[in-house]
Amino acid sequence: MKFFVDTAEIAEIRELAETGMVDGVTTNPSLIMKSGRDITDVTKEICDLIDGPVSAETVATDAEGMIAEGKKLAEIAPNIAIKVPLTWEGLKACKTLTGEGRMVNVTLCFSANQALLAAKAGATFISPFIGRLDDISLDGMDLIQEIRQIYDNYHFSTEILAASIRSVNHVKAAALIGADVITAPPNVIKALAAHPLTDKGLDAFLKDWAKTGQKILG
Repeated sequence: MKFFVDTAEIAEIRELAETGMVDGVTTNPSLIMKSGRDITDVTKEICDLIDGPVSAETVATDAEGMIAEGKKLAEIAPNIAIKVPLTWEGLKACKTLTGEGRMVNVTLCFSANQALLAAKAGATFISPFIGRLDDISLDGMDLIQEIRQIYDNYHFSTEILAASIRSVNHVKAAALIGADVITAPPNVIKALAAHPLTDKGLDAFLKDWAKTGQKILG
């Protein structure tokens, strides 16, 4: 499974990248706003840090506008994945942009039928939003399972990028189902390493080591 980090904060991306835990980055207009920086400047800096796909989102609502914005964003760096929404206009833009050899991330997916259309349009990534489905009392993982089955049935190359990840349990469930990628905030990725028994065991080891009066260095 690939790990994408969902942020536009450079320091957070750099820290995770140094551990080898980041295969790509996803951004959106809300994350750009939160960063307080110019979209071109911050996206270029992210692309310089990360070799993998960096998703940058269009804001036009018509296909022609999305295509124009997508091409402009793609000029920032060769690893840009253009994000378009899962609307009919977005699907038209996806078809054109992928036909030109560009990576496209079709976002805001909430149904298996939408995911099927995105794959037909040649999407590089489909981004189903797990957490937002959970928010309306649906099980977002059911959607990941449905998309996985459909894509496997017909051997689509579109990668399932599980998005709106809220917890470590979301990550585990997506991995068990077979999502190709997850994108999550830095705090969720870091939390994957946490377990109370690890902390308890480490504490016991350190206390016992202190009793020996030994040092490994010096």
